[in-house]
Amino acid sequence: MPRHALYWSSAALSAALIAGLAPAAHANGTPGNTTTPPADESSEGNRQGSTLLASVSQSRIQLTYPDGRTGSGSMEDLTSVDPNWEPPVCWYEPAFTPEQLKSAVADLKKNGGLGAVNAHEFWTSGIFVDHYEEGEEQDNFDINSSKNTMAKGYKDYNVGKDGMFWRSVVRKGHEDDTKAWDCGRVMFWQDAGTIPDDEHAPTPETLAAYAYDQIDVPKTEVELKPQTKSTVNLPTWVWLDKGTFKEVKVRAELPHTGLWAETTAKPVALHLEPGTADAETFPASGDCEINADGSIGTPYTKGKADQTPPCGIRYLRASGGNPYQLKASITWEISWEGTGGAQGDLPDGTFETTQDMEVQEIQSINR
Repeated sequence: MPRHALYWSSAALSAALIAGLAPAAHANGTPGNTTTPPADESSEGNRQGSTLLASVSQSRIQLTYPDGRTGSGSMEDLTSVDPNWEPPVCWYEPAFTPEQLKSAVADLKKNGGLGAVNAHEFWTSGIFVDHYEEGEEQDNFDINSSKNTMAKGYKDYNVGKDGMFWRSVVRKGHEDDTKAWDCGRVMFWQDAGTIPDDEHAPTPETLAAYAYDQIDVPKTEVELKPQTKSTVNLPTWVWLDKGTFKEVKVRAELPHTGLWAETTAKPVALHLEPGTADAETFPASGDCEINADGSIGTPYTKGKADQTPPCGIRYLRASGGNPYQLKASITWEISWEGTGGAQGDLPDGTFETTQDMEVQEIQSINR
């Protein structure tokens, strides 16, 4: 049995803070909220490792945008059309080389405090020494089975071996989600070039979903003719110029694993909701497809006032001083490819904006 049987959960840590005991240090940011991993091959890497050891973990996943950011205006997050889908809440990642962990524990012994062995549990330096230097087994509580298991110990931090210690990561905003406890293993060793045999080990699809969560798209602001005022029984033409909406690609890579995925969001349709039942949409479904050149609909030109637009709205009743709320949303088709030829689809994404539409009773407009 280990000489030190103390570990701290996040709940216990909160109690300690209230009682005035030594708090754990916190790194800048929150779990999963970094796109640039700390250096890991130098003394700078060791220093950063020490900081991270005494904190909740942050993802090392690196993000790049192969085609650059789309659009020159403000960018917004996509919302999945499937309310039941979400990226993984937690997973495991490489965290420390043997040398980094040894240096980090030495720093912990010197300065005191607590160090994170996963996203929720914090150990004193003595337990780190017992487990990662002396090789003693440690209790590892499985919240799902409510059972204790014994975590394998390591001699001298596995210095001289080729591999890294892995630790859990929690997606930003889900630090208190009970699902985050599913990744409850204490920091463990993994040989170089291998992936843990664990249901929460990272996969190309994990990275694809992580990249999906980082996709930004341009706001959906459609052009109208007439612009903010329409006329009862005469169509309002809706269109978007070509080039306004392009594919958005986000590439995610996890260092030291060989894993990568590139997620692509492709605009496929504009959906219109007039904001009142007293209106018709063109097409009747309200779904305007993307044209081959990337535009949507057809621009209004003089003389088309009485024609039916390929994409548009006809209001049948005046707004009476209270503008209708025209909702316009772009549907984005999401696909991905990754390590070893892996590929697949993820739920479509959408972004919606609302525009005021004043509708008048006047039966003629300037042509």
